[in-house]
Amino acid sequence: MAQVQASVLAWIHLLRVHHQIQRRETAQLAQYNLTLPQFDVLTQLSREEGITQQCLADRLLVTKGNVCGLMDRMVEQGLVERRADPQDRRAYMLYQTPKARALMQKVAPVKQKQLLALLSELDRALAAE
Repeated sequence: MAQVQASVLAWIHLLRVHHQIQRRETAQLAQYNLTLPQFDVLTQLSREEGITQQCLADRLLVTKGNVCGLMDRMVEQGLVERRADPQDRRAYMLYQTPKARALMQKVAPVKQKQLLALLSELDRALAAE
């Protein structure tokens, strides 16, 4: 019984940490007029452009419907370009725009620094236990 309680407490602690990280990330990205899902999209397209919306949905662990609405907004903002897939006229391939690339050049180093600081905090917390 004590082991179950410890597991549940560990799970609750992880959820709280996740929530705190997500709040920090959301606030930081808002300075660049980006949401966390938009940053995730641009990160994926930085790794590989020309992927389909279905491939992006699979990588983000969301539905194609979620990606479709997100892409509509990002196209409207000038961050993503949809191009018809030459092999499947029903599908679109996704590309970053020059505006998105410039934005990611600003955001990526900040996010990298934040991640390193967070990992350093976790290392110190684990060492203290």
